[in-house]
Amino acid sequence: MPIYALVLTSPPNQPSLSDFAVNRAFSVIPEALRRGQRWLAVNEAWEAELATNEGETIADIKADVSFALKGLTLDINIVAGDQQARRKKLLVADMESTIIEQECLDELAEFVGLREHVATITARAMRGELDFEAAIKERVGLLAGLDVAALQEVYDKRVTLMPGAATLVRTMQANGATCALVSGGFDFFAARIKERLGFDDFQANRLEIAGDKLTGGIASPILGREAKLAALERYTQELGIPASATMATGDGANDLAMIKASALGVAFRAKPVVAAQAAAAITYGDLTALLFLQGYAKDEIVV
Repeated sequence: MPIYALVLTSPPNQPSLSDFAVNRAFSVIPEALRRGQRWLAVNEAWEAELATNEGETIADIKADVSFALKGLTLDINIVAGDQQARRKKLLVADMESTIIEQECLDELAEFVGLREHVATITARAMRGELDFEAAIKERVGLLAGLDVAALQEVYDKRVTLMPGAATLVRTMQANGATCALVSGGFDFFAARIKERLGFDDFQANRLEIAGDKLTGGIASPILGREAKLAALERYTQELGIPASATMATGDGANDLAMIKASALGVAFRAKPVVAAQAAAAITYGDLTALLFLQGYAKDEIVV
């Protein structure tokens, strides 16, 4: 009989899980399906194991738990697999608004006085309202003539890591996983984030530069939604691992194909269109929550 885990996580800086909350959640699971429960991190992450052949039952349980815990700042997910199967051997992660807190194009646009305009296009593209390739070409075109020194200034002064990013990569690598950064952003930033966090590999788009100025062009082929999916498939084949051992995470519509294709696809602080279609969604927690979804307890996490 298939095994699942109901996982509750809360923001680590504002833990909101209590004995009352987890007991209420556990009581919602039909007694015949229960296989046990445990704290992964006291007041921060908890899981209950259950077994059922009925997929509809899983959806019903999640809905019932969500109703029972309504009003609490919690992420409620049900993931498939026993403890061993839940621990993935490949992580493919988006960079902007996922591994880092910024959208680098929006930051660069401030140097040419167009931040609000570019940020609006970015948001629409991430919601899936605009074609990604057309949107990135339009935004990059607005940066024509910008001095390349602005790239380093953005990285040095504006780029910040998403809380839990380093912990996620270190812990998964310590347990034999490969971690790849696959970004629709730019290699200038992705290469630096790869080194900073120790990712095993990265892919990203490349800005065209001439005479120390951005030309307003972007090198082909553009890495978008289908290229991210292809990267997930390529890493899976190269590593010789089953699809069941893969995890992908991101926030935008261009991440959705790889999120849906991976065994554990996580919409991280994502746009509604992404969160609605992903197997799991983290809205309140940080990236450490992706470890809890895999069944890691706090004393197994590498900080």
